[in-house]
Amino acid sequence: MPFSACWVRYAERVLGRPITAHLCTAKSPQQVMGSLVKDYFARQQNLSPEKIFHVIVAPCYDKKLEALQESLPPALHGSRGADCVLTSGEIAQIMEQGDLSVRDAAVDTLFGDLKEDKVTRHDGASSDGHLAHIFRHAAKELFNEDVEEVTYRALRNKDFQEVTLEKNGEVVLRFAAAYGFRNIQNMILKLKKGKFPFHFVEVLACAGGCLNGRGQAQTPDGHADKALLRQMEGIYADIPVRRPESSAHVQELYQEWLEGINSPKAREVLHTTYQSQERGAHSLDIKW
Repeated sequence: MPFSACWVRYAERVLGRPITAHLCTAKSPQQVMGSLVKDYFARQQNLSPEKIFHVIVAPCYDKKLEALQESLPPALHGSRGADCVLTSGEIAQIMEQGDLSVRDAAVDTLFGDLKEDKVTRHDGASSDGHLAHIFRHAAKELFNEDVEEVTYRALRNKDFQEVTLEKNGEVVLRFAAAYGFRNIQNMILKLKKGKFPFHFVEVLACAGGCLNGRGQAQTPDGHADKALLRQMEGIYADIPVRRPESSAHVQELYQEWLEGINSPKAREVLHTTYQSQERGAHSLDIKW
């Protein structure tokens, strides 16, 4: 079951039904945040969704296409989840061209102020993936196994790795992370040939993941800034980990906003469907 937040447009336009039928229906983080801001936050602030201008800063140009094509639940008709998407590289350009300075400010959230020392991250391999969390959940729900340490094993290269769970000497769960189009193409070939050994695959279009996204700040000659990438990886690794299930805010959202984990509203807000399109059927050409 391949999952991704970034290559869905490519899968819909180019690969079609043989692949989109296997895509996880969970919405991307950007889409979920759009609903949070335009529905939950709007209600908290007693505002109509149209009164909120929601800006996303992302490492990826695909997020612009996603924002154009996303659809919010009927209750939010006439309002986009994301009104503007800027890449982190564009933010850097705006600051340079406008000679803007950066100053320290308190970090806040949808739930109010948050002290900087309480900023946390999920336990993915980098700033993007959620494979580890999903693997732990599947191990517990399907096999009653508590997995503390998720161990990645490189296959073809460092951007194609697998995680397995063994029970009684047999592999019962086999997950993979496939980053970059070279690995994605190999994965697709296996799927089409019926030789696909994985139960779940996390797919990201950029080799190295989202920190290496094409929308990030680049060197003057248009290449990825490797020194900046290493610095970002170090900063991210130093942020404390907090698993979603341990967050009181997540539990609050499910109960107060989504009316329960398996409620009709939760399915409507958190899940999506995919449309296979013929080449040329849309005016937005996607080049990889």
